[in-house]
Amino acid sequence: MTKSARPLLLLGAVLLSAASCTTPDTHHRVVVSVPEQRLAVLNDGVLMATYPVSTSKFALSDAPGSNGTPLGKMEIAKKIGSSAPLGAVFKDRRRTGEVLVPDAPGRDPIVTRILWLRGKEARNANAYGRYIYIHGTAEERNIGRPASYGCIRMRSQDVIRLYDIVGEGARVEIANEPLTALLPAPPPDDMQAAAAQPGDAVSAR
Repeated sequence: MTKSARPLLLLGAVLLSAASCTTPDTHHRVVVSVPEQRLAVLNDGVLMATYPVSTSKFALSDAPGSNGTPLGKMEIAKKIGSSAPLGAVFKDRRRTGEVLVPDAPGRDPIVTRILWLRGKEARNANAYGRYIYIHGTAEERNIGRPASYGCIRMRSQDVIRLYDIVGEGARVEIANEPLTALLPAPPPDDMQAAAAQPGDAVSAR
């Protein structure tokens, strides 16, 4: 090895190491309510947005072959599709080159973006190996009701917004409860007013 080649190899090793050490997203949290078929995203506990989704039309399960949506605490293990256009079709997490409009007749592929989930509990330990994703769907007409084969489906525009907000490592929870039971309760208006004006009396209303 020549002396001139050594700095280049060292630089390549440093860049590869930096690329493989993505800092986990510890600020954002995604919560999915199965009965409401809605997803909420929070930043440091503060609600940012909610979106309609579709969970499994078969079951709430993590069993292989069940086509069920697993419950419990998970994390975003991988993000796939950063530069893909809206409606880009994915097969085995790779773009096919095809792009579909929403509700294209007779088509039901994964489109636009993929957020691959990894289970953090025994009850969802198979999620990663079962390829459970949050992803865009071509069947946007079915969003808002159970229609998937285990994944969390979103409209393409919505999954792009979510993808741009959360990073790998962000916490995800899927629960068979309403969002009101899963999200932090906002402080009452009177408490907010008192916090804004410490020492001042809060007028009755």
